[in-house]
Order: sequence, then C-alpha cells, then structure tokens
Amino acid sequence: MTDLGRLHHFLGIKADFNADGLFLSQSTYARDIIARANITDCKPVSTPVDVKSNLSAEDGERIPNPTEYYSLVGALQYLTFTRPDISYALYKGKIDTLTAYADADWAGCPDTRRSTSDFGVFFGSTLVSWSSKRQPTVSRSSSEAEYKGVANTVAELSWIRNLMLELHFKITKASIVYCDNIGSVYLSSNPVKHQRNKHVELDIHFVREKVAIGEVKVLHVPTSLQYADILTKGLPTTLFEEFRISLNVIPYDASTAGG
Repeated sequence: MTDLGRLHHFLGIKADFNADGLFLSQSTYARDIIARANITDCKPVSTPVDVKSNLSAEDGERIPNPTEYYSLVGALQYLTFTRPDISYALYKGKIDTLTAYADADWAGCPDTRRSTSDFGVFFGSTLVSWSSKRQPTVSRSSSEAEYKGVANTVAELSWIRNLMLELHFKITKASIVYCDNIGSVYLSSNPVKHQRNKHVELDIHFVREKVAIGEVKVLHVPTSLQYADILTKGLPTTLFEEFRISLNVIPYDASTAGG
C-alpha cells in the first residue's frame, strides 16, 4: 500500500478540506455529463423537475438508438447516488442524534399506480443517507403508502445505529422520524388493529416495536417543512431552493462550508 497523502479526488468526487470540515463536490463530473449530452449552451432552469408533468412509459417518440441515452442516465444515477444534487456539504458538528424525514407520493406512477417513497437521514446536522424509490406493490391508501415509507426509513435508521454500535459509538437518544401524514404517525404508536391496515401489518409491527423500546419516535411535521418532498416530486422554485438548503446542499463558497 502507498500513502498518497490527503484525499483530493475519488471516483469523480472532489474533496476540499477547510476549517469547518470536509466539502465534497462533483461539479467537474456534472459538467462532463452536460458536455456529453451536447447541452452546454442550453439555458439553466430554476428547478430540475417539471412541477406539472406526470410522464407515462408510453409518452413521446421512441429513441432510434437508446445507447447514448442509457449511458447518460447511468451517469446521472451515479451523480444522485453520491449526493442529492450538484453539491453536498459535510462539516463538523455534534453527531449524537439521528433525524429523518420520510415521505411518499401516493400512486404517482400513471402506468402501475405504485407510489414513490423517499427519506433523508441526518446524523447530527449532516445529511448522510437518502433514498427515492418506487414501492414494489400498489398501496391502497395514502396512509399505507406513507407508512411503507416510514418503515423503510426506520429500517435505514436501525442499520445506521447498529453500524455505529459496531464502531463503538452508541447512539443513546431515540431517532426521530418526521412524517406529514397524521394517519401514519397514529399507526406507529396505536396498538389497535384495523381490517383496513392488516395488509401492511408486518411494517406496522416492525415500526411499533422500535417505538416501544424507545429507539425511534415518529412525529408529525407540516408539509411545508417536509424536506423529503424534494426527493419525490417537482417543487416550485422557492420551496425547492429552501428544501435544498435544508438538506445541506450548498455551494462551496457558502458560509456553512467555511467560505
């Protein structure tokens, strides 16, 4: 093994060290994708997703040679797997709490009517894990779709807590999950069974057990403060920019990144 000194670049990620911590960015990688797509002269938009579109797999004309399109989509997927937007901040702070925001877009797919659930997990004040994924089955209500999202979030929190325990860093405080669906919040702590929710009983028991032992708390948050919305649907410019900042997606010269 060779010591190459302090980290500068890794798999397309640029690392900058400063007084407040470590700043990771992929601006060069993002510009390379734009150049490959031949859209360097195109005008930028205020939000990356159309707030009104709900595309079907059958919409539009078929691409004669989809190879280039597949390649660009793969590059964009890698970009979003690494961070939720064009820049991502990781700076020093307390790391004694785990907080998550869970949301779902009920029956958002026009073809399958499946919902998309997402979450963002903060370790202290830093976003460390996020997901936006189509649910494998159709949800029969918005509460069911939201609760499946909560269950996925609790599973992620449990994995992180166990990982930190293996690293001899025990998190003693309960992890907080914020959800904007009151029905899902109610189901997480109410032991009464209902016929209408028996088809998600495994998820219900899983979350309730974590709540009962004090490892997780599921709390209600207004939709206006549901930061995970940015991972599910297109948002108006003002709300998009506000949520993006709340997820610590900031430019390098921002004050929170040591600028």
